[in-house]
Amino acid sequence: MYSRIIGTGSYLPEKVLTNHDLEKMVDTSDEWIRTRTGISQRHIAADGQLASDLAVNASHRALENANLKADEIDLIIVATTTPDMVFPSTACILQNKLGIKQCPAFDVQAVCSGFVYALATADAFIRTGKYRNALVVGSEIYSNIVDWKDRSTCVLFGDGAGAVILTQSDQPGILSSHLHADGNFSDVLAVPGSICDGKVQGSPFVNMEGNTVFKFAVKVLEEVAIEAIEENNLQTTDIDWLIPHQANIRIIRSTAKKLGIPMEKVVTTVDKHGNTSAASIPLALDIAARDGRVQSDQYVLLEGVGGGFTWGAALLRW
Repeated sequence: MYSRIIGTGSYLPEKVLTNHDLEKMVDTSDEWIRTRTGISQRHIAADGQLASDLAVNASHRALENANLKADEIDLIIVATTTPDMVFPSTACILQNKLGIKQCPAFDVQAVCSGFVYALATADAFIRTGKYRNALVVGSEIYSNIVDWKDRSTCVLFGDGAGAVILTQSDQPGILSSHLHADGNFSDVLAVPGSICDGKVQGSPFVNMEGNTVFKFAVKVLEEVAIEAIEENNLQTTDIDWLIPHQANIRIIRSTAKKLGIPMEKVVTTVDKHGNTSAASIPLALDIAARDGRVQSDQYVLLEGVGGGFTWGAALLRW
């Protein structure tokens, strides 16, 4: 028993925040942001809009793309760092908004690697034969946890959601997944706040050591990509599309160069979306699938790295 992606969907909030808009908010410039990150704009959720709201829009589009009804879903996994509330899970809230009854629903928290973690989890469940159709979503509202006075971080992030439908198949779709974590780096990229006595203890905003994140990301993204390729007895030249986490164009280019994969085979959306954390990979996957770049029988490599540190890859046969 295998699992295969049969539908993709994505959603971006209507509000667009450009680099020129940010110039009016903090001491930065369009040129500085673009040359260092590759980002020109990002989408920002409306007041009161929640991660589950973005997720439900992406889910509807994925269900339509898969030609499935919501009640045919029997497993829901949501990857998010910005849940609607402490509990219940955003997955349970999404389940209710979709009108789905009683199927398992839970969140996965692995930050920017979250979608890869969630996809690997859903794949493992489907391979048991117990579940037939899984909805896997990455949904984030980072505008809620960004300090808009901190020019080193506020220029990087955006909001959005992406979703896929996995179904049982007798032919391999998800060929393999490879997950890793190293908690020794837990303070390098973090939102170190917590709730105690009804108050936030510590900082509720993203804190990041940029140089450390960059060096670590390039190193492990190369390693985990090679791990996935070798596991399946392939060469890097066999990869038709690399869809990495969309954090920074310099990280993406450096990783592709180390792997020997030309940028023409790399899907990039960071210029329009910014870093949408767990949503970035499914957002990029949906766009590439819908515009015809990703086609049947191609090898597609997904990979991400995020706070924790966590990192992982999934190799797909489309």
